[in-house]
Amino acid sequence: MTEDQRTVAVGAASGILLMAALVWTPSHAISQPGVADTNGDRLAYAFRWLVVAVLPLFAMLVAVGNERFLSEAIDPTLGKESQKMVVNGRVADNTLQQFVCFLVGVAAVAVSVPIAWLSIIPALAITFVICRMIFWIGYRIHPLYRAPGFSSTAYMNLFMYIGVLWMRLA
Repeated sequence: MTEDQRTVAVGAASGILLMAALVWTPSHAISQPGVADTNGDRLAYAFRWLVVAVLPLFAMLVAVGNERFLSEAIDPTLGKESQKMVVNGRVADNTLQQFVCFLVGVAAVAVSVPIAWLSIIPALAITFVICRMIFWIGYRIHPLYRAPGFSSTAYMNLFMYIGVLWMRLA
């Protein structure tokens, strides 16, 4: 294994551990929401939290848009993007991809978990925001340092899918 691969592996593993702690702790501290036990009410509750989860993507799009407006890269066809703008664009692209996966996972969790577990939804949304910011900051420092933020959101999405499938098959 190369030094770069070790850096990414350690970063990815630490991101997964951080994500688990971030989901676990608030989900036990947040009280159960007072929503009716219908799929519609559960989804409405989840979608209110998805607005929180999409905020990092919006911030990334604003960062790219503002930098374009204030630079020679205002015309995106000229290829005059700075390295900072390239990184911000890649972060926004990946965050959009992760958010779509997150949206599907949260919607499935919302209608699958017992009503007493619905407080996991805000914990997931808050964790998504924190981990996407870690991804952005890490990527800006050095591309290899994006691993904790990437792995935390990717594995959180995977664990939501596995959990929903397990609940449906059990």
